[in-house]
Amino acid sequence: MNKKVIFFEVEGGTDKGPDGYRPDTMPMVEALKQRGQDAEVLFFDIAKKQQIFDYVKEHGAAYVSRINPGNLQHEEQYFAMLRELCQVGVIGMPHPDAMISYGSKDVLSKLTATNLVPDDTFAYYTIEAFKAQFPTSLALTERVLKQNRGSTGEGIWRVKLVEPLAEGMTVVPLDAQIKCTEAKDNHVEYWSLGEFMTFCEPYITGLNGMLIDMRFLPRITEGEVRLLMLRNHPVHVVHKKPANTEDAFSATLFSGAQYRYDQPEDWQELVDNFLSQLPQVTNLLGGYDLPLIWTADFMLDTDEAGEDCYILGEMNCSCVGFTSELSLAHQVAEEILACLQEQTTVVSPS
Repeated sequence: MNKKVIFFEVEGGTDKGPDGYRPDTMPMVEALKQRGQDAEVLFFDIAKKQQIFDYVKEHGAAYVSRINPGNLQHEEQYFAMLRELCQVGVIGMPHPDAMISYGSKDVLSKLTATNLVPDDTFAYYTIEAFKAQFPTSLALTERVLKQNRGSTGEGIWRVKLVEPLAEGMTVVPLDAQIKCTEAKDNHVEYWSLGEFMTFCEPYITGLNGMLIDMRFLPRITEGEVRLLMLRNHPVHVVHKKPANTEDAFSATLFSGAQYRYDQPEDWQELVDNFLSQLPQVTNLLGGYDLPLIWTADFMLDTDEAGEDCYILGEMNCSCVGFTSELSLAHQVAEEILACLQEQTTVVSPS
């Protein structure tokens, strides 16, 4: 193939190495070149958007997005350019709307039809919906609220009643006292429900604002399990165990969680079930091709039969890094070439 695979980055940000690139980008470029596929890195710059578009349209077979949205000031314009590139035949890895669908927290509410997410999982896009539903949800069980923005556990709150409700009550009063633990660092705050809900309103307002409300899973203390996926192939598993303290439920390194790296075969039951759900997941999330590099995080739960099951807590595909396992660049390169071959076969005349 004469055309190139274009890797998009953006200048600056804390995810760059001394050479100015993400540490996992150039290994992928070199792995492709070793296999005879030309590749290069372009830095997205809003002032050069049209120039970049014209160049990639002419010279690019596919793009691979390696930009962390937190490092991108003009995210909407970037996504608009990627959509235009896909429309003119450049293969998106991933398509920008797949990036949004798989990376947004409301992926959980969209997947309640699968066996991956409990059906009492709700998305709040308006303050009115939040006020109407959350006091009822909290009356049933301890909850976790997740904002759509933020990272490393910021704006993810475990919410628990300080005192149980009187028998027969199905809605938590706004003056009820609640204990709130933030996943960022497992610190605890005490609020009245009404005051806390007012505090949470900014999570809902603004661009891409929303809150996810799902039941708290006590077995999170046994650890969170992250599948690293290359399209439909699990290649790596990270077991993330929260710190051994009373209120800890966060699986971030910042909060003191311990990480262990396993092979997919070590989690065969989880892997097999997730792969069996992928066709339905793909359909529910817009029908786009699976992202090139993405993750799915799971927590242990117990089903009605008393058996272990795994509940999806989050997915991410915006810019998943693998800097601790740079040898994966060769597997990524093989996956890119396979995708190019599949797409070429699809569009070629019979």
